[in-house]
Amino acid sequence: MLNTSKKYIISGGPGSGKSTLIHGLQQQGYWCSEEVSRKMIIQETAKGSFCLPWIDLTCFSAKVLEEMIVSWTNVPLDQPVFFDRGIPDIIAYMDVTEVPVPDMYYSALELHPYHKQVFILPPWEAIYVHDSERWQTFEEATLINEAIRNTYKACGFELIDVPKYSVTERIAFILDFI
Repeated sequence: MLNTSKKYIISGGPGSGKSTLIHGLQQQGYWCSEEVSRKMIIQETAKGSFCLPWIDLTCFSAKVLEEMIVSWTNVPLDQPVFFDRGIPDIIAYMDVTEVPVPDMYYSALELHPYHKQVFILPPWEAIYVHDSERWQTFEEATLINEAIRNTYKACGFELIDVPKYSVTERIAFILDFI
């Protein structure tokens, strides 16, 4: 079995600073996988597709899962890797919108495991920005954050709450754990 102890997830609700944190880790030389959902929204919108989370979450989630598996597979095994969201995030989004979660998502998580400690960024209204890929209100982002927390706990992960610090301080906080 592959060594997955170095595959870390950074998660949390929309607009909590995950992508900024991932970019900061990349600048320090760490291997990072950017958020698949955001990339997928941009691609599907450009194609004029209806496979978008606010139109067809089932279709969108399946595409995101495929890309997350590719991202999980194509990383180095000998160094820490940071993922901007993981497979449990898909499950959480489906749960919060009351879309049934097919077993394939849980199977995919079992076949593509991550480190059991997950770094969770809290909702942070001061940095929250509404844009074309982030359609939720801050209140909705807060509800999604709770669903994400609950899903990760239910999937057996230990949540590490990352404080509302500067990017540099957040990076230091995370690196202290690894």
